[in-house]
Amino acid sequence: MLQAMMMNRPLLVSSIIDYAAEIHPHARIVSATVEGDIHRTTYPEAAKRIAQLAHALRGLGVEPGDRIATMAWNGYRHFELYYAISGIGAVCHTINPRLSAEQMVYITNHADDKFLFFDTTFTPILEGLRTQMPPSLRFVAMTDRQHLPDCEIPDLLCYEELLSDRPETIDWPEFPEDTACSLCYTSGTTGEPKGALFSHRSTILHALFSVLAKHDALRQDRTILPVVPLFHVNAWGLPYSAPMTGTSLIFPGANLDGESLFELLEAERVFSTWGVPTIWLGLLAEMKKRGRAPDGLAEVGVGGSAAPRPMIEAFEKDYAINVVHGWGMTEMSPVGTLGLLSPKMKERPIDEQIELKTKHGRRLFGVEMKIVDDDGEPLPHDGVAAGELFVRGNTVVSGYYNNEKATADAIDDQGWFGTGDVASIRSDGILVITDRAKDLIKSGGEWISSIDLENLAMNHPGVANCAVIAIPHPKWDERPLLVIVKAKGQEPTKREILENMATKLAKWQVPDDVAFVDDLPLTATGKVSKRTLRQKFSDYKLPDAAVG
Repeated sequence: MLQAMMMNRPLLVSSIIDYAAEIHPHARIVSATVEGDIHRTTYPEAAKRIAQLAHALRGLGVEPGDRIATMAWNGYRHFELYYAISGIGAVCHTINPRLSAEQMVYITNHADDKFLFFDTTFTPILEGLRTQMPPSLRFVAMTDRQHLPDCEIPDLLCYEELLSDRPETIDWPEFPEDTACSLCYTSGTTGEPKGALFSHRSTILHALFSVLAKHDALRQDRTILPVVPLFHVNAWGLPYSAPMTGTSLIFPGANLDGESLFELLEAERVFSTWGVPTIWLGLLAEMKKRGRAPDGLAEVGVGGSAAPRPMIEAFEKDYAINVVHGWGMTEMSPVGTLGLLSPKMKERPIDEQIELKTKHGRRLFGVEMKIVDDDGEPLPHDGVAAGELFVRGNTVVSGYYNNEKATADAIDDQGWFGTGDVASIRSDGILVITDRAKDLIKSGGEWISSIDLENLAMNHPGVANCAVIAIPHPKWDERPLLVIVKAKGQEPTKREILENMATKLAKWQVPDDVAFVDDLPLTATGKVSKRTLRQKFSDYKLPDAAVG
């Protein structure tokens, strides 16, 4: 091979904020704060505070490789921590405050965090758990002296005082680009949470791949609001891709209800907003109440769990808002696919376009996918064959942090990562997730997709949200139970829902029963917790036969 003659400069996260400060000086960072006001700044001003914070971290004794935890909402201080921590070679470990107490204790000890920066909202949580966390862990309240909480956390440090009188410039250190920069743990729906340890290189590449795919939303004249939290897989990479492109960032803070989001989206004329389906149900309800969409809103990104067709139809048909349905995993940095329609696809009738958008889109550049059968043999990408989905690429983990067993279970002998999803891939590259392997229902030797049943049930106007789980059956091994939250002011009956579904399904696919509940349990990342539902209905007895 002929060796090329090109410079080899490390891809480092610190280069993004330096670039944004120089090239995109007028882009905004707007934050709804826990103190109750709206904070406004720019990338150049943020860069100054990030430098001050980096100096402060060094002054506290933070060294390269140290894990520095955060427990905070989407806001400008959390954004500053992203860059200051990784910029000096330490690791930003974002903690999801919606995890159980046991999981929070586990991951802070597993990561061996040195400091924990937190929004004052979470003071009671940390007061109760601090004695179970690493004994040397120190705490920093992300506020000023005026709003410092009166609490039982010893030696509590004040964020704004740490920055005070520190230099506003810094010469960022250089180190190999495969150095770790951030650590995110899975929500632990099966077993203990597992850590995905991202590198500077993988983070930069993920941002570039995302920009390449979403160049319409990530550019200088756009404004984007990540409802997806900064503690959830780095807000899908937006804290890196937005400053890289000069896109203004609007951070919603702690208030994620439909009314608060509507007001902020409209006030800042947000072009695009990204989040999980449960959030968009609340926003749609507020839009219906007001009879309009927030002024300026043109796009909604949906990920984290499947977007039901009625939700997509409501945004597209009622409010002319483009829906971009994506798929990914913590272990993929996380975006793997996006539901971006080609020019030819956009020529199709609207109902056909919406049907395409219910799928999970096509892979980003740099992400490879394969589906395999039970013997691990590759299956064709013909839209018919379905098997377990495996992925690989420069933004996919090669294993789990400090967890050899989980790594061995996840990586095949060719180095591909097993997602645990069952899927088919069409010849045009569109990914169709059939189900999570553990959520498929095996009835009489035939597989039933819980996702398909849920999407059908959501077509009924009386259904606000739903989930399908398997219930043991003496004859068929398992049968589906449909768990429903009724739409406000609606009183759907079991029979009308099942009969409506039966028009689109084979008789054996129709759920055996319907259970009505006030709400569905959610995981720490906003997905419906089917594990919790299975526990709740563990003693449930199905009727003898399905309606149909």
